[in-house]
Amino acid sequence: MSIYVGNLSYEVTDADLQTVFAEYGTVKRVQLPVDRDTGRMRGFGFVEMGSEAEEDAAIEALDGAEWMGRQMKVNKARPRKSRGGDSFGGNRRNDGF
Repeated sequence: MSIYVGNLSYEVTDADLQTVFAEYGTVKRVQLPVDRDTGRMRGFGFVEMGSEAEEDAAIEALDGAEWMGRQMKVNKARPRKSRGGDSFGGNRRNDGF
C-alpha cells in the first residue's frame, strides 16, 4: 500500500519528501508525478513505507500539517481506476456496421 500526499509545493523534491516521511519509519519509495507537457511537478506524490504501521503513523502525524507554506493532505492511496473503453479513448460498441 502507499500513501497519497496532496497539496504539495511545486518546489518539493523526492529528497524533501523522503526526509519528512523518514521520521515515521523506513521510506521504500517516493514518486512525484510530473506533467508530461510542461515537465512541472503536479502538486501531489506517493510515498511507500516499510510497514502499514509506519504508514499509519505518518498519515496521523502529517495529514493537515503545514509544510513549505501549504497544508498537506495525507491519506492512504486508492488503487488507480481503470479507464476502460477502447484504444480510441471511448466506450464504443460495434453495432454491426
